[in-house]
Amino acid sequence: MKKLILITKIIMVFAFLSSCQSINEKSEAITKKENKELSKFIGQPVSELIAVMGDPTEETKDNKGAKVFIYKKSKYGISCERKFEANNLNMIVGFSSKGCF
Repeated sequence: MKKLILITKIIMVFAFLSSCQSINEKSEAITKKENKELSKFIGQPVSELIAVMGDPTEETKDNKGAKVFIYKKSKYGISCERKFEANNLNMIVGFSSKGCF
């Protein structure tokens, strides 16, 4: 009986660890896809960003004075925030994405 309980516990631990790895792999794949899509804006003018993404939720400047365009939305109660940084020539030079899938 003790062996059966031990075997059951081992199987449960293995199943739990497998599901965690599966979730991690899916999360990494989504992040990779998101970064690939957003990286297409690097080197593009701000007008292209706005044409594709629409008007930003917010515009601000970072501590260096660069323009930052922020897009916020919520899906399934999870907040998604994408930020695009533009240089003084209004060209996109960077981005970040948090909570988006």
